[in-house]
Amino acid sequence: MNFLTAGESHGKSLVGIISDYPSGIFIDNDFINLQLSRRQKGYGRGGRMSIENDRVDIISGVRKGKSTGSPISFIIENRDWVNWKDIMNVLPREDTGTKKEDIFTPRPGHADLTGVLKYRLKTIRDVIERSSARETAARVCTGAFAMIALQLMDINIFSYVERIGNISMDIQPNIDDSSIRDLIEKSEVRCPESQCSEKMIQAIEKAKKNGDSLGGSFRVIIKNVPPGLGSYTEWSRRLDARLAYALISIPAVKAFEVGNGLKSGSLSGLNYHDEIFYSKDKGFYRKTNNAGGIEGGMSNGENIVIGATMKPIPTTKSGMKTVNIINKEESISLKERSDICAVPSAAVVGEAAASIEILSAIQEKFGSDNIDEILENINNYKKYIKNI
Repeated sequence: MNFLTAGESHGKSLVGIISDYPSGIFIDNDFINLQLSRRQKGYGRGGRMSIENDRVDIISGVRKGKSTGSPISFIIENRDWVNWKDIMNVLPREDTGTKKEDIFTPRPGHADLTGVLKYRLKTIRDVIERSSARETAARVCTGAFAMIALQLMDINIFSYVERIGNISMDIQPNIDDSSIRDLIEKSEVRCPESQCSEKMIQAIEKAKKNGDSLGGSFRVIIKNVPPGLGSYTEWSRRLDARLAYALISIPAVKAFEVGNGLKSGSLSGLNYHDEIFYSKDKGFYRKTNNAGGIEGGMSNGENIVIGATMKPIPTTKSGMKTVNIINKEESISLKERSDICAVPSAAVVGEAAASIEILSAIQEKFGSDNIDEILENINNYKKYIKNI
């Protein structure tokens, strides 16, 4: 499964094209729209979320509700485009020189300055429209297609926020608890611990009053993944590397972790590695999961647990010291409408990004053309493993 996205933050729409998606899968539009709405939620989001109501419009690759194997294309309209028609017009015209149109004060921590230098642009506007996290709506839509396929394989994925600013959960939640997903979805910050959620909200409010922003960290859990996805034979086929690529590509994400990877350097081998056991009912299994379900670049049959850390959003109400790219004078950075904290939203994007990589890895091992063929191959593989 491959995909390509296009579109600007305040352009007419976002566009996506998915290739090599299996045929024969019933595509639930309501499920896709639900994932798009989850991306827009989360305490600390900005005013843009009250304008947009993201919904998918599938253009090709689906007929009578089922995928055909042809490239899937879709559109997500930007409702705010009506307020930006003149500024974002694709036809040639004279610049009006409005404040919104031409921006010359790059934000520290954003793509603004480097983007202008790299593409020899005259205004930061041409950078921020594409580098904006608005692009992730198309990625969540693509991920929803992957999730639909994964659900047919009984592979489930969810995420939760473990830290916002300096507020973090004291202990990791029980990811096998059947009620955890409800607790996460009910929380405005996607934290399953109610008292911690409230403290996170208070921290966001404090940052808002100070004209500041907050980052944090989240975890993505992928359950019921069969062992053997990915490979140790080539660096580019390692599953953990591919998942890292997917999550680091989310705007503002600066760090990635597999299992308890960040703690691994401070533990001895006897205290870190997950010992292997066997029973007739379970087959090979581990009582601990410090490896996060991945060993040697391959899924090992345990839950895949990955985490990511998001930096504070570069756009702040207070602004930061910068330099005007035209006159080179000291200035204050752009103060465009923005979120205070987008960690809960990033967690939902993380689900989508991980789903795409997991489905791609499954297709590499079990086939890619038709869902029935893939399911048959997976079931045969599971029988083989059970009979070892």
